[in-house]
Amino acid sequence: MRIGIIVYSQTGNTLSVAKRLAESLTAKGHTVNIARVESVSEKNPPTTASDLKSAPDVGAYDVVIFASPVHAFTLAPAMKVYLENISSLAGKEVYCFVTQHLKWAWLGGNRAVRIITAACKAKGAGVTKSGIVHWSSQERDEQIGRLVDRLSDV
Repeated sequence: MRIGIIVYSQTGNTLSVAKRLAESLTAKGHTVNIARVESVSEKNPPTTASDLKSAPDVGAYDVVIFASPVHAFTLAPAMKVYLENISSLAGKEVYCFVTQHLKWAWLGGNRAVRIITAACKAKGAGVTKSGIVHWSSQERDEQIGRLVDRLSDV
């Protein structure tokens, strides 16, 4: 399968999880591409598509995995703007994950996943698998491992 991991990552934490996931999927024989969502300015959160420096096209993928950090108890603005402006996801299998500094999903992680899920539904696809990595948790590596295992089962 052709799998696109669409990731927004400011500090590199979310990107590092995406790379582990890509390695696992590649080892299983899939063709995987990591594509970055980037904002024109990290100082000013994007509010429109023109505020994005890069907005990857999802058309070539059978499976799309969206990955983003949580910012201020919600989905990072760059990923939110990107999802609002992408083309249709109809016919695609969609997964997502978020990373957050705080140890409890109710402090933004759950909300970020709900926002991604709603945006994908509006574009014609449901999110079938999702996950949250709590970066400050002592169990972070185990959380990443479980997430990679779950999302690699395509």
